[in-house]
Amino acid sequence: MKLSMIRSACSSLRIHPRSRVSGLSRRCLPVGPASSRLILRAASDAASRGTNPKLADHFGNQSRKEDGFECDSSLREVVQSTKEAMVALQRRNPSIQPLLAIVQAGEDDSLLEINKKMAGKIGLNITQICLAKECSEDEIVEEVLKLNEDPRVHGVYLHLPPVAVTTRVLDTLKPEKDIDGISDLNMGRLVRGDLSKGFVSPVASAVLDLLEKHDAPLEGKTVLLVGGEGPLGLALQCLIERSGMVALKSNWNPKSLQRQVMQADAVVLLEEGNMDVPPTWFRPGAAVIRCEPTLGSVEHALEMSSKSGLGYLTAAYRAQNVLRSCSRWIQEQQYRPWRLRSLKLQPLMPVPSDIEISRAQIPKPVDQLAQEVGLLPEELEAYGRSKAKVRLSLLERLHTQPDGKYILVAGITPTPLGEGKSTVTIGLVQALSAHLKLNSFACLRQPSQGPTFGVKGGAAGGGYAQVIPMEEFNLHLTGDIHAITAANNLVAAAIDARMLHEATQSDKALFNRLVPSVNGVRRFSPIQISRLHRLGINKTDPASLTPEEVSTFVRLDLDPSKITWQRVVDTNDRFLRKITVGQASTEKGQIRETGFDIAVASEIMAILALADSLEDMKNRLARMVVGTSRSGQPVTTEDLGVSGALAVLMKDAIKPTLMQTLEGTPVFVHAGPFANIAHGNSSVLADKLALKLVGRDGFVVTEAGFGADIGMEKFFNIKCRASGLRPNVVVLVATVRALKMHGGGPNVSAGAPLPKEYIDENLSLVSGGCHSNLRKQIQIAHLFGVPVVVALNVFKTDTEAEIDLVCQIAKECGASDAVPCHHWAQGGRGSLKLAQAVNEAASRASNFQFLYNIEMPIAEKIRTIAQKVYGADDIELSPAAKAKIDYYNQQGYSSLPICMAKTHLSLSHMPDKKGAPTGFVLPIRDVRASIGAGFIYPLVGTMSTMPGLPTRPCFYDIDLDPATEEITGLF
Repeated sequence: MKLSMIRSACSSLRIHPRSRVSGLSRRCLPVGPASSRLILRAASDAASRGTNPKLADHFGNQSRKEDGFECDSSLREVVQSTKEAMVALQRRNPSIQPLLAIVQAGEDDSLLEINKKMAGKIGLNITQICLAKECSEDEIVEEVLKLNEDPRVHGVYLHLPPVAVTTRVLDTLKPEKDIDGISDLNMGRLVRGDLSKGFVSPVASAVLDLLEKHDAPLEGKTVLLVGGEGPLGLALQCLIERSGMVALKSNWNPKSLQRQVMQADAVVLLEEGNMDVPPTWFRPGAAVIRCEPTLGSVEHALEMSSKSGLGYLTAAYRAQNVLRSCSRWIQEQQYRPWRLRSLKLQPLMPVPSDIEISRAQIPKPVDQLAQEVGLLPEELEAYGRSKAKVRLSLLERLHTQPDGKYILVAGITPTPLGEGKSTVTIGLVQALSAHLKLNSFACLRQPSQGPTFGVKGGAAGGGYAQVIPMEEFNLHLTGDIHAITAANNLVAAAIDARMLHEATQSDKALFNRLVPSVNGVRRFSPIQISRLHRLGINKTDPASLTPEEVSTFVRLDLDPSKITWQRVVDTNDRFLRKITVGQASTEKGQIRETGFDIAVASEIMAILALADSLEDMKNRLARMVVGTSRSGQPVTTEDLGVSGALAVLMKDAIKPTLMQTLEGTPVFVHAGPFANIAHGNSSVLADKLALKLVGRDGFVVTEAGFGADIGMEKFFNIKCRASGLRPNVVVLVATVRALKMHGGGPNVSAGAPLPKEYIDENLSLVSGGCHSNLRKQIQIAHLFGVPVVVALNVFKTDTEAEIDLVCQIAKECGASDAVPCHHWAQGGRGSLKLAQAVNEAASRASNFQFLYNIEMPIAEKIRTIAQKVYGADDIELSPAAKAKIDYYNQQGYSSLPICMAKTHLSLSHMPDKKGAPTGFVLPIRDVRASIGAGFIYPLVGTMSTMPGLPTRPCFYDIDLDPATEEITGLF
């Protein structure tokens, strides 16, 4: 029988809803046949009797009670101090109960009987795990591994024959739970004299206690340790010598033993030899302690303990160690100050390629980085050496920790070349952490393979401001996008399969297959019961449904022309924009037209970015609407019965990925939704985790896609509504190149040489761009009550006069500050002025406010964004858009926020209109909804959700060296 089965039968072994640990309130009896290998016993009032040995001593006259419990002052002192510490611990942490686990071979109850008395005094909880008497090393290791990972267990005592406590067993046992101090690490700490984290053997502590309180003071006297080459002997030797006594060691050698015993002031017999030591050998008044490593009967153990009290004293010291372990565990759960070790940069001129810079820097091991920023080992799931998933349990652990300051990096309306928001984000956190020594985290979106192999390239930053290793950042990472692809396409497969089966089967046949009879019993699954409840059918017995209810239950009746769900692939593939499915003869004529989106355009990606817990993600996945029935009702993934499976596919993807910058500062990479049809921001969870980790005075810098009119507006109105977080500062990224374009410069195209206007100094074009687009984007940020710092991303073609002019006009337009940034060529040092400006702006009060009330009508919310953000005179709704708005109002979706889908190349809907256009009416050709993600998205113009490849894609230059496995030509 598995131990987990036995444990599950012990109903008292439970975690309190608000607690990580709970004790055992009663003894759990063995479960299963008598031949079962494992038996678990537990007692709430138990303690321990010692590290295997039975202890007997021959001392002078000491006052003892008849029951042997309060044998001397030592025991009373240890019990009293441990009780006081227990009371203090539980006063601060009432839901936590320290727990000791005893692992033993065989079913001898001697330990449990002895421990009951001590537990009653101290309040220690104990669970006893009985393995087979001849248990194997593998069985012991398996048990220890379980106890290592159980947060309820604070101490593990291996009550096993010495031969069973092998090196492998000791290496398996976590040192922080080794309350007997027998692991190599704890022994090393003892030898070194560092007991701040380790433990001293309770047996050694008990023996030393009695030695120190012997009738005749032993300071400066000689203590002979006979036998015992293991941890107990070494621990005693260290403790004795530190107490001012002289420790000598001897084996059971009759030729020399008598002489050594007769000369010693105290003798400790650490193991039973082949001969007895006659009483006549001992000096008069000498202290004698015998430690026998045999596992005897309960009667003998109780007899020995009542004679000497050493068994109880050892149990008291072990209880003290368990309590100390529990206190340390509680302390570890608290917020940890950072001990970040920065990586040094030596920038070269000219600046090498991104991949050459990345490879020249050796990243810290990710577990080391995690430790430096206060993550616990159990909160990390490593994916190789340089990246790891972070578990969401961190939020629970640090839920009382104040958040740090929240910084958003947005931009002016960009050129098709991009203006460097990612490099500014990385440069800023490098400056804050590595140079100003302020805790900071960057939170970035995960790049899609589409642009990586297409025309844009990666999104790891660039130059000396990038995430490393950049190859891993840009290629697959930890597989989140692949999980989204699998989940999305599972929904698509479920849609077509359901339509086929409904079209080719009767109601009865469908019902019999959807609710199959298993062993003669027909039951609804939980997800089917949820569907019945939504249909208003409050029945749980399949046999009780009427024919009408059966038909309503089994038929989704999807309208093929109103299916909104498409398949996805993470590759730019223009020929998948429109496809026809169902052409094989096996599909029985179920042909329909559909298409593919790129994977990051999936609604599941938007959900990943907005969810704030696994439960929230699961609920959002269930709410996703995939189409409409012929009767006009929305059909969800929960109706399809697939939402639980989606949560399973996404359970790991919900954890943010930890990486680092070139200067060793931490980065969370998580989610990457499209910035036009979705909200274009990294995940809520990454931001929340980072805000807890940086501490009250730290900074979390997150990036919004495209210009401030799209990414920033959606960050505020959608992401901040979902997260409840409020930003302190907006960093608005601008380039001289983009400002010249908005000031009237010629068009810029990716892959084409820059016109001379962008290479030569032209203050007129710069001024025009500043007074139009830059001014407008600053004003947009001010609509939300957030201060703005302008970061001018400097290129080598920019002149000092152009740089000074941008900074001057930006301040005149309302920016708190405007500074040039040289992070691409210099790393964090090149963004020091930006970091200082952000730090100063964040110290001022922010008066954040949303742009619109969520309860406003859908059309009014759209109009508010168009007029206040884009500068439009009004909006124009197409008949299709009006019909959709009416439908969403009817379905109860009117209170969702708005996610405008428009071009990122202009503040208006016209890509060629640069600067800050006015006097236009914004056309809304259609309105769609992402119900699971939680927003309505109006379509302004035509939005492509599947990019195409250019004539010469980036993949022409990407290759692999088979000898070194190095990637070449990435960027």
